[in-house]
Amino acid sequence: MTENKARTLIEFKNVTLDYGETEVLKNIDLDIEEGKFYTLLGPSGSGKSTILNLISGRLKPTSGDVFLEGQKANDLPANKRQVNTVFQNYALFPNMNVYQNVAFGPSIKGFEKNKVDNLVRSSLSLVQLQDLADRDISEISGGQQQRVAIARALANEPKVLLLDEPLSALDYKLRKEMQYELRELQQRLGITFIFVTHDQEEALAMSDWIFVINDGKVEQSGSPVDIYDEPINHFVANFIGEANIIPGVMKKDYLVSFAGKDFKNVDAGMRPNERVEVVIRPEDLDIVVPSRGKLQVTIDDQSFRGDSYEITAIDDAGNEWAVQATNPAKIGQRRGLDFDPEDIHIMRLNESEEEFDARLESYEGEE
Repeated sequence: MTENKARTLIEFKNVTLDYGETEVLKNIDLDIEEGKFYTLLGPSGSGKSTILNLISGRLKPTSGDVFLEGQKANDLPANKRQVNTVFQNYALFPNMNVYQNVAFGPSIKGFEKNKVDNLVRSSLSLVQLQDLADRDISEISGGQQQRVAIARALANEPKVLLLDEPLSALDYKLRKEMQYELRELQQRLGITFIFVTHDQEEALAMSDWIFVINDGKVEQSGSPVDIYDEPINHFVANFIGEANIIPGVMKKDYLVSFAGKDFKNVDAGMRPNERVEVVIRPEDLDIVVPSRGKLQVTIDDQSFRGDSYEITAIDDAGNEWAVQATNPAKIGQRRGLDFDPEDIHIMRLNESEEEFDARLESYEGEE
């Protein structure tokens, strides 16, 4: 029995955008399906918010096409798109109370008073602010203001909700709470959310699908697990969480050499003796007695992080290893590092996402 594919709401086909001589987006291709939580993840200036502005209609592509529900939308005005944006600064009207802020969009669309009231009440209920409808904006907290901004967007009945770093102004604890609330709200409503952030942990916790953006292009896209466990290049591996990235040589399928030794692994599809990069996450390394370790190391440094110790170790080939451990080590002590073949991930140098996907399919098909 085949699974029905979700309906595609948004497509970018070979989209570029230039500001004068500066190329902000470079041949972007992406598909956004109905009812999922998407995240555009990348460093500041990578082009994430520019993609949102193309979706919302605030910008037009220099070349390529943007499609909304299968219709070319390059020239479609922003007010004709069933898309709403929650901004980083919330953009609330300080001279209006909570109710009036949420009612603003439906009111200017000319909806009848009863419909406006129903939309406002239901939207405030969704974000659990129904008891604060008469409060002035200045009288509510930052987290409550963020909820008002979301309710105001939802009152316009969008098919897609765009969220441009809406949690960045909140303190750590409240930000964590709002991550959960946004994810739960999206699942309850079943509408498409497109969330912009530079916070890797936030993206991994909230998303169905992540687009990793860097320097105006999509470096990799996939589920949070795929992005974390199978990064395709140095940038993605280094940007998504902590990673040990060591130069190596892929001697043959399932056998890689690094740090002066050969190791079994689960990757294939490279050329014999091809130069590669080896990725092992700090949490996948175990500190053991030297005789049990696949590598022998000297403990160089450590710091306590509350729930774990971050330990730095140097192997006999001079490579530095970051290790996440539950027990402390002793600086200067000789220890071993142990890991499983499944913990070793191999990256080809300068491999594109398309090449990575093709290689993965080819050797999975042979198993």
